[in-house]
Amino acid sequence: MTDGWKKFLWGVAAGAVAAAFVQTDTFKKGAAKVLAGGSQLKKDAKEYFETLKEDVEDLKAQGAKA
Repeated sequence: MTDGWKKFLWGVAAGAVAAAFVQTDTFKKGAAKVLAGGSQLKKDAKEYFETLKEDVEDLKAQGAKA
């Protein structure tokens, strides 16, 4: 068996293991937690930048009055 075939078979085996792992409840729960965390991070960042934008607009308005 050539080196290329060995690498191919290792790739097939790794793919089969990965496909089996993706279908487990552990993976699904972990993926759901990661997605929920990412969604919360996006929400927090949006709120932070919205507050920052308001603060800058307030400072700009105060500077125009002076």
